[in-house]
Amino acid sequence: MNVYIITGASKGIGFELAKQLRVEGHFVIGIARTSSELDSVKFIRADLLETEKLEALMDEIIAAAPQEAMSFTLINNAAMVKPIGLMGSVHAKEMKKAIAVNLTAPMILSNAFISALKKFRGLKRIVNISSGAGRNAYEGWGTYCTTKAGLDHFSRVVALEQEHVDYPVEIVSIAPGIIDTDMQKTIRGSKEEAFPLLDRFIDYKDKGLLSSAEQTAGQLIEFMAHVDFKTTGPIADLRNF
Repeated sequence: MNVYIITGASKGIGFELAKQLRVEGHFVIGIARTSSELDSVKFIRADLLETEKLEALMDEIIAAAPQEAMSFTLINNAAMVKPIGLMGSVHAKEMKKAIAVNLTAPMILSNAFISALKKFRGLKRIVNISSGAGRNAYEGWGTYCTTKAGLDHFSRVVALEQEHVDYPVEIVSIAPGIIDTDMQKTIRGSKEEAFPLLDRFIDYKDKGLLSSAEQTAGQLIEFMAHVDFKTTGPIADLRNF
């Protein structure tokens, strides 16, 4: 049995990943602040802002996995796009929250995942859901761009380190494209003075250029099932597959 651990599993891509992976017969553990009514998915309520609790959370997750597990995959999906605003106008408290959820939490969870499964000989993978914003600079997204760039570079470091261990963890940081989720609603609800590219993102919605969460989750599952992470390398874009 394959075990999938998904953060932000109560909505959007995370919800669709949990649902589709469960339909395929995998053991799915969803992490979110609010639980979801998905049959046979084990939900653990947790707030990723409480970073001091995440190591113990990973211990709980691994303990909840079936003994016959053949593989473990951690999908660091949870993220927030706020605060949106030009530097000089952003509240420090909101920046701190975004850094915790988008970067600190995935790093701690990945670290704990690698440590807890050090002696596990089966397939072990970490999939970090990144963004084009981590690879391109956008006015008004100083915090979001920075956290996603950090997630990419963290993935590069882990990939390099895992080349030297006996039972390595494979890792990829993948940008999924522009998805029609609550995050896009948040972006479209911002003000132009805070986000100069606002009209472009409104056009994405109006012209039907957004992918659905269901479609994107399906593509991610296909990617995980058929793509060799070692060949791909730690940085990928789902639109290239």
